[in-house]
Amino acid sequence: MRGLWTTDRVRAAEERVMAVVPAGALMRRAAFGVAVVAAELLAGKRRVGLLVGAGNNGGDALWAGYYLRKRGVAVSAVLLTPDRVHGEGLAAFRRVGGRVVDRLVDVDLVIDGIVGLSARGPLRPDAAEHVAHLDAPVLSVDLPSGIDPDTGATSGPAVRAHTTVTFGCLKPVHALADCGDVRLVDIGLGDELHGPDLVELDVTDVGAAWPVPGPEDDKYTQGVTGVAAGSATYPGAAVLATGAALLSTSGLVRYAGAAAEDVRARWPEAICTGSITDAGRVQAWVVGPGLGTGLGAEAVLRTVFEAGVPVCADADAITMLANNPDLWDARDPDTPLVLTPHDREYERLAGPVGPDRVTAARKAAERYNAVVLLKGHATVIAGPDGRVLVNRARTSWAATAGSGDVLSGVLGSLLAAGLDPVLAAGCAAKVHVLAAELAADGVPIPATSLLRSIPDAIRTARAER
Repeated sequence: MRGLWTTDRVRAAEERVMAVVPAGALMRRAAFGVAVVAAELLAGKRRVGLLVGAGNNGGDALWAGYYLRKRGVAVSAVLLTPDRVHGEGLAAFRRVGGRVVDRLVDVDLVIDGIVGLSARGPLRPDAAEHVAHLDAPVLSVDLPSGIDPDTGATSGPAVRAHTTVTFGCLKPVHALADCGDVRLVDIGLGDELHGPDLVELDVTDVGAAWPVPGPEDDKYTQGVTGVAAGSATYPGAAVLATGAALLSTSGLVRYAGAAAEDVRARWPEAICTGSITDAGRVQAWVVGPGLGTGLGAEAVLRTVFEAGVPVCADADAITMLANNPDLWDARDPDTPLVLTPHDREYERLAGPVGPDRVTAARKAAERYNAVVLLKGHATVIAGPDGRVLVNRARTSWAATAGSGDVLSGVLGSLLAAGLDPVLAAGCAAKVHVLAAELAADGVPIPATSLLRSIPDAIRTARAER
């Protein structure tokens, strides 16, 4: 589990530490950490270029250049704001033979010290021009310049980092945006940091939380998952959601809907009925994928809400809730609910997502008293109690038709097993991404390949415990 702290809290912690340590000590620690990682990335090569902005971020880069020069590396620096350069860092850099140049040419590694945590917005034109001409891997100091540190959003030119070295703690940008390989350097902030703002689950967290049967379990005690999905037009959604629940080790899956014959043909272990009123008791419902949005589908959603068990509402269920707010009245406010919108579905519920996905997810979670899993390359999961999890995909192969149906089935099985809804959503998102990685191996995948990889993804997570 990795905690992430917003920039305001990080700066406050740094100020408290700087009040009791010698002047410049934190910058030296940070810069030395950058230099160590840079030396590793160089792998015997000898030429480093610095892109140096104003203030402390540029100072980190200059001091890193100082340490690299002392190791015999040839280091040149472009000063993007010469009138606001970090004076002490520049003096030390020049003292050991560092060169100031107009443009970086023939370097093996670039250290991005353009802007730091205080900056907002895209790169300025002069910096963007330098970045556009780079042909060497980039090591960014704290974050890739041009990306917002708290939202991970970009609104124009930004650095694409091979590696990012950050200090003291991780920040939201490191989970919400592509920062390459993120390395954390300890500079002594630990005692000043309390309770992260966001949390990113790792595979070991998922392996520890994932329910597995014990010697006293049977098909009922592991959690019975109900699936109300699919239609004559979209039977595949029912097949995928039901299969995902089954492959996620749900003890029993009951399917109810128009695609009963299709589901039974593919998954004979599922108990299939044509009507939700005949489905029987479940411990959680998945409702919405491929269901349609007509009056019959609305009646199904009402029945699911009235059952009083945890619900994963996806796809058409979200559209119906947006179109007909009266449907919310069928739900007991204390009944756990997980909403799984992508950006366009979210907009129907709560307006445009905007650049700050964390704030958007939190807003909807509070408004609807529900867990909101906002899908995306960086999936944000917000609970009505203020907890936020982030899960960033390392590939985009899960961006394929039907993958959301698979995610809903996985999530429904975890709700049926009794997991806390925020944790269930986080674990489902993590396994979904891992299954996509295992299935794809660098090539596009259909949702059925993603589905088949779920058991392997779960085994991988359990093996990491």
